[in-house]
Amino acid sequence: MSRAEMDALGWDACDVILVTGDAYIDHPSFGMALVGRLLEAQGFRVGIISQPDWQSAEAFRVLGKPTLYYGITAGNMDSMVNRYTADRKIRSDDAYTANAEPNKRPDRAVTVYAQRVREAYPGTPVVIGSIEASLRRIAHFDYWSDKVRRSVLADSKADLLIFGNAERALVDLTHRMAAGEDIKTIRDLRGTAFMVPPGWLPGADWGVHNSTRVDVPGKVDVHPNPYAMAQEDKTACATDNAGTAPEVVKPIRIMSREERLAMAKEKHDKTVVRLPSYETVVADPVMYAHASRVFHLESNPGNARAMVQAHGERDVWLNPPPLPLQMDEMDGVYDMNYARAPHPSYGKAHIPAWEMIRFSVNIMRGCFGGCTFCSITEHEGRIIQSRSEPSILREIEHIRDKTKGFTGTISDLGGPTANMYRLACKDKAIEVSCRRLSCVYPSICVNLGTDHSKLISLYRKARAIPGVKKILISSGLRYDLAVRSPEYVKELVTHHVGGLLKIAPEHTEENTLSKMMKPGIGAYDEFKEMFDRFSLEAGKKQYLIPYFIAAHPGTTDLDMLNLALWLKKNNFKLDQVQTFMPTPMAMATTMYHTRKNPLHKVTADSEVVETARSGKIRRTHKAFLRYQDPDNWPILREALVAMGRGDLIGNGDKHLIPSWTAGEGNGQAPAAGTRRAGPAAMAPSAPAARGPRANALTGSLTARASIDNKPRASILDTIKVKAKPAPAATPVRGAKGGRVAAPAPNGRAGRK
Repeated sequence: MSRAEMDALGWDACDVILVTGDAYIDHPSFGMALVGRLLEAQGFRVGIISQPDWQSAEAFRVLGKPTLYYGITAGNMDSMVNRYTADRKIRSDDAYTANAEPNKRPDRAVTVYAQRVREAYPGTPVVIGSIEASLRRIAHFDYWSDKVRRSVLADSKADLLIFGNAERALVDLTHRMAAGEDIKTIRDLRGTAFMVPPGWLPGADWGVHNSTRVDVPGKVDVHPNPYAMAQEDKTACATDNAGTAPEVVKPIRIMSREERLAMAKEKHDKTVVRLPSYETVVADPVMYAHASRVFHLESNPGNARAMVQAHGERDVWLNPPPLPLQMDEMDGVYDMNYARAPHPSYGKAHIPAWEMIRFSVNIMRGCFGGCTFCSITEHEGRIIQSRSEPSILREIEHIRDKTKGFTGTISDLGGPTANMYRLACKDKAIEVSCRRLSCVYPSICVNLGTDHSKLISLYRKARAIPGVKKILISSGLRYDLAVRSPEYVKELVTHHVGGLLKIAPEHTEENTLSKMMKPGIGAYDEFKEMFDRFSLEAGKKQYLIPYFIAAHPGTTDLDMLNLALWLKKNNFKLDQVQTFMPTPMAMATTMYHTRKNPLHKVTADSEVVETARSGKIRRTHKAFLRYQDPDNWPILREALVAMGRGDLIGNGDKHLIPSWTAGEGNGQAPAAGTRRAGPAAMAPSAPAARGPRANALTGSLTARASIDNKPRASILDTIKVKAKPAPAATPVRGAKGGRVAAPAPNGRAGRK
């Protein structure tokens, strides 16, 4: 991270310099460390420039000029999501910065850093990556500017973009550049994107399919009538056999099924899908929704084709997504020699993101849930990539032995989803050909393995490690999968819940859930029954912490009212709630921007998705989630009257919110019979003094007759360590490094 450290290592220059918007923490949950250590293991000298001052190019010259390239990342989070709330307000802190200091990274950090690097050393190759670049690899709707923006490649002028899990592409790229290849000629790496001249193809044997051949965005042209009488064109039958030309015999060759399939696959693999241009999707919301649908249909690395999208006089070319890492590759990535601590230059500074994951272990990557509001699948993919049991157990022992402050509790064994470890399609042939957007919606696929026995075994072995007192599960749980394995639910509830367990129904109404691709609330009820029963058997008082989203595309005022009534019926008084934030390339973001549903064929006449866009409607939807807060009563009264539901305003048990009371909103006590949320965020409150008897275990009340209680339906080739010849005068040694493509801490970029 400094010239002094380079001098101590005897380096005259770094091979690769990685620029990041995060503080540098040498831990595998932080992508910068993961990729830096990976390149170090390949024999490269890696430098880190962490949170540089972007106002000038000077901070980008601190380590000198790299011999190979600069790698640019915004960090573990998208810089806009990191810096702004769902209401576009600037956050007061930054969890990835020392002492949570805000404003240590610019907006759209990847673009700004890449521009400054170009100023610092013109002509030096620039590679961009991370979740920010990954989710902006094509034209995309940008919530913060409320417009469709170009690919980040066009804005940053980078030579190459690596998207998704970057390890394999990054290793191959770095070795090829070290061997003398020009980065502008490296065009065959999976998981990479780059700018090319219009009409460019990798070879003469490549073909182009317009995206409308993949998914028709409008009316289909009328097919010609085969029985219609038409003028015969005799010239169409003319051959070289006419006149005096010698007869040419062309025998018919019968091909086997295997040969036909092989030819079809070769043709498929050498076909690029042309998406509507940037200019087209800016002007036409229907074509934007169509492009989004095609993009997601071409996301399975087993059958995805290359894609190309015109941006003015140049094209953005996207190679197919990276192949998932195999288990031994995952082990190799996470078993490297991490210091498991922030860089010493931060001293005793408090870094909240580090504090959150310092005692947690990432056991897998990816998510096949396909939730439309979540960007994990666009980045990490739908195929689960799991570590081996021994590798995970070794990391727990490293935490016990190396991490300061360890008291015996592992805070999480998880990833994007807690209980997808080792789950996969039962048939590899089906997996590589599948084009479903989700393996669990609208129902769990019959070809998906849901056996949780390997995860149960891992839990039991982990908590048996000497020195480990408790293993908690903090990652979001996919409860519709969990109910398939009562043994897993019992194991989890009996040993791995610290009083509260996070799950995310997200909503109760089918109208909204269908736009989220989430299971019906009946699946939650089924899981809750198991959770309560096994908690009682274990003699523990434990609670579910449900998460909900307000103002999601497709949500009406009535949907939010019904959710509020469900919360009141179950006596949930939420403390922290989330308003939908449209992140780049997510399918729900497409719904938000276009009012079209890309989960189905998109046409000018297809389904219209009503979306809460105005600030007042979004505030109203959020207020329904916190109906118990006196600050929300004025806006809720106005909404209920407008909806014709003034009968829900009053001071009785049948009412949602009370009538106006003196002192309301001035910090005084609310009316009798109402109370603010308790200190436990989103936990069920204590039973009221009157009314139905509360369940002794959970504190939830039985349904009141005045509130609707209608029943709802229940629901990879291994990275080889290649030796790089070292210069005679300079020892080739490693340094702490960074990452181009990074998941969030512990792999969690969203909720399941």
